[in-house]
Amino acid sequence: MKKLAIVFYYLKYLVQSTSEHGVHSPFVFDLILKVIYNDKEYYPFKNIEVVREQLLTSNQMVNCVDMGAGSKVTAYNTNIEIKKNVGHIAKYATKSVKYAQLLFRLVNYFQPENVIELGTSFGISTAYLASANSKTNVITIEGSPEIAEIANKNFKHLGLQNIQQLIGNFDSVLPSVLKKTDKVDFVFFDGNHRKQATLNYFNLCLQKAHNNSVFVFDDIYWSFEMKEAWDEIKTDSRVKVTIDLFYMGIVFFRKEQVKQHFVVRF
Repeated sequence: MKKLAIVFYYLKYLVQSTSEHGVHSPFVFDLILKVIYNDKEYYPFKNIEVVREQLLTSNQMVNCVDMGAGSKVTAYNTNIEIKKNVGHIAKYATKSVKYAQLLFRLVNYFQPENVIELGTSFGISTAYLASANSKTNVITIEGSPEIAEIANKNFKHLGLQNIQQLIGNFDSVLPSVLKKTDKVDFVFFDGNHRKQATLNYFNLCLQKAHNNSVFVFDDIYWSFEMKEAWDEIKTDSRVKVTIDLFYMGIVFFRKEQVKQHFVVRF
């Protein structure tokens, strides 16, 4: 049923989606041309993709701990350790090249001072976020210690020194991070595919959001719950502009913008 629903949503997305030619907002038009459709090969890409290939071919076994995140790898088994192959996890839990590089371009374009990532996995998306600007402070949270350890090794291998890695349940770690933060510039919501949890983290981060904050949600059609969460986020009065890329949703709070929702083919 879930797979059939995703196929239905994707076909609907294809019918509704448009390119930059169907967009009349100057802000979104520029974003599509300069960021979303930008196919420039930036210098960090090659090194990060070498790390990805190493992960995909790794036979190392690690304990995965799902703390209620409902990830693609560990489903919904709260606080249960499951031993998994690194290559298997990397195949299903790391962002694809296309979307990971989009994260890089978004950070490169908006130049946030700080980035929060919920769901480190092996650190591929984290590496793209951190490589876009060495002055950006990236805080990434991961629930599984053994997976976080591999991610940390990858950060060191790539020479990334602007990443602060935290291990633990999002429910307890995120509030403590926000308590120490004056403002939130950029958030990547990944690693949790439950509706209420997603909305809870969204509302927590909103407390420190500002006019130019950027929120990015992963897998907005991954489940019925995620689609419902995405629909609620779009209707929130504080949200002004959303961009639906099917596998990812981008949210803006720019008060100068008319409230609009865009479905962009990517």
